[in-house]
Amino acid sequence: MLALLFGAAFGLTAVVFGAFGAHALKKKFTADQRESFETGVRYQFYHALALLITGFAQTAGLISPGPYTILFIAGTILFSFSIYGLCLTAVSGAKWRFLGPVTPIGGLLLAAGWVALLVAVATG
Repeated sequence: MLALLFGAAFGLTAVVFGAFGAHALKKKFTADQRESFETGVRYQFYHALALLITGFAQTAGLISPGPYTILFIAGTILFSFSIYGLCLTAVSGAKWRFLGPVTPIGGLLLAAGWVALLVAVATG
């Protein structure tokens, strides 16, 4: 159920952030900031879908619950939301540079989530 809840929440917020970045912030972002923001949205969408699919697969008894759910959730928060924070604070002039190292940690958690999912599928 956790996977479905976060999958739906991440899907919703990815749509909102994507629209916000494409319209309200379009002229405020540099090309690099816009590309980074879009990367955050894209990865959030990918993992929203992964959470929804694995959540439904768990409900149907096709795969067992595993650490991949928590890894996808934590990884998405750290990866995508740190990118949003970096981009938005750069526009405001605040520049929260401490978020810079958070992004690759989130990426590592996402990769670990895929490894955990692979193990769960392979071991049935």
